[in-house]
Amino acid sequence: MDRRRVVGQIRVQEVFLGSGRRSWTILWPEGAVYEEADRFLRRYDGEPGTQRTYAYLLVDHLRWLEREALELKRVRLRDLQRYMGIVGAEVRMPLGEPWRVGKQPYGSTTLGTAASVLKGLYLGLPDEHRNVELRRDLDQVRLPSKVDRNRSLLGHVTSTKPANPLAPVKAGRRHPKMLPDEGRGRMLRKATTARDRMIVTWLYDGGFRIGELCGLHLADLHLRENAECAQARSAHVHICHREGNVNKARAKTKHPWQLVNGVVHGGLIRRVSPEMIHTYFAYMTSEYPRSAASGHGMLLVQLAGEDYGQPLSAAGARSMFRRAGLRAGLGRVHPHQARHNFATAVLDASGGNLTIARDAGGWASSATVDQIYGHTEIHDPQFDAALRKVWNQT
Repeated sequence: MDRRRVVGQIRVQEVFLGSGRRSWTILWPEGAVYEEADRFLRRYDGEPGTQRTYAYLLVDHLRWLEREALELKRVRLRDLQRYMGIVGAEVRMPLGEPWRVGKQPYGSTTLGTAASVLKGLYLGLPDEHRNVELRRDLDQVRLPSKVDRNRSLLGHVTSTKPANPLAPVKAGRRHPKMLPDEGRGRMLRKATTARDRMIVTWLYDGGFRIGELCGLHLADLHLRENAECAQARSAHVHICHREGNVNKARAKTKHPWQLVNGVVHGGLIRRVSPEMIHTYFAYMTSEYPRSAASGHGMLLVQLAGEDYGQPLSAAGARSMFRRAGLRAGLGRVHPHQARHNFATAVLDASGGNLTIARDAGGWASSATVDQIYGHTEIHDPQFDAALRKVWNQT
């Protein structure tokens, strides 16, 4: 989140709706709701993560319009292409005065999301702000690909799919940025508390997203065989999406769950390793404050300062992981890199079984696992042997 002062600028406003629910809108500098932007964001009520992301992408574009003295109804496709170029897309045209000075350009995923946000905003404008020419330029279609047909229930009869002229050209297969093989041991040796060692272990052995890990409650942990939920014979955790967490951490996926007689049922169920259980008990018996268990009941808490005992935020866990990486000589590292290591290790151990890797890491689709992780390691013995055999034949 951008924590700089935004007085005098168009800004994002978080709205608390009660019962832990939140929403986001965009305000003019004087505090009035930016109606056109709010109308677009209201489509995503009930999806706070998506709505927040879209709000911050949208407010950057609206501030750029203010800088360029452009009204919504006078924006043309070329203006939007110029904006996409100035935030990081490859566009062959004059871009004008620099924007977002001192910030990194958007990555390919963010550029694709920004393109979707802009198209949704301008196609959804009311008649008084609608630009007929721009609407025609944005409202394009394309032929469906094989992937499109496979994803759709009636894909075999689909003849067209929406196209976005602002979307960047998709790059080839992504290769995840992983931590070195010895990174885990080096980080564990540099971790200063039992809590930090537990975080490192759970990220590596469980492949957790950082929001999932920081959003865990003690009630979600069933760390013994044949737990009362009867949904898995081995030790496991239930990853439950909660909007009301004190630290605002939440799981990405929204699997249904419920509390039955004090026992969590449902959610996304993930196995835990013996080492994960060991680090959990080391943390709980040496550092976890009793007041936290009877209060908020969340797993990860702060261990120092004025907020001692309060839930640890995802930002705090990322900072801890980054500091441990620097002390271990790994450079600037990110918790999600441990998830990449986990997925690759599961794929290798299962002989490339995408379904096992998908379920072990909680991905929604095997195709996602295949796209990101389904590539051959150039140092793999079989890969090396195959190449040498070909070279010897030639």
